[in-house]
Amino acid sequence: MRLILVRHGQTSSNTGLLLDTAAPGADLNETGREQAEALVGRLADQPIDAIYASTLVRTQQTASPLARARGLEVRVLPDLREISAGDAEMTADATAYITTMLRWHAGEYDARIPGADNAVEFFDRYDRAIRRIAGAGHEAAVAVSHGAALRVWAAARVPGFAEALGEGVLNNTGLVIADGDPDAGWRMVELEGVMVWAEEAEVTDPSFS
Repeated sequence: MRLILVRHGQTSSNTGLLLDTAAPGADLNETGREQAEALVGRLADQPIDAIYASTLVRTQQTASPLARARGLEVRVLPDLREISAGDAEMTADATAYITTMLRWHAGEYDARIPGADNAVEFFDRYDRAIRRIAGAGHEAAVAVSHGAALRVWAAARVPGFAEALGEGVLNNTGLVIADGDPDAGWRMVELEGVMVWAEEAEVTDPSFS
């Protein structure tokens, strides 16, 4: 199948650099709503027969214009939610959050922020979400999710993603398109919407939440 992973549109928590990971989360701001509408045209050439989103409202709001244009419903899948910030929720200090994910990458799968998932728990539920999408028999499906969750999952499960992302981050409504399935594995087809901080005059959007 073709899996189209989409980061949600911009929110006030993104521009405020806040760790907003719990439901329901912030709504899309004006820029985010424009980004959601623009997805309709950006994905116009992609066949899509299902659209999924997490329980956080910003993913559902991002998915809505595309679903409306395609005559599809937005299917809410709780396991697509963001990696929890635990005790750091709604703070502007992402040090512990980012450090925890770096520890996961280094093989410390039991590392966690107090009150949040460790790597094993995250991958168990995110893999379950992707397996459920793939098992539904879709030829092509969109899953609207979150910056940290998409980056961590794709780096581990989609060969070539980490190299293609490099020092960049997946911007709001950035896309990761992959072909394959959970058993045979995934092949990256396209990565769109990467932002490199050095190219920006002002940092207004973190790579998570």
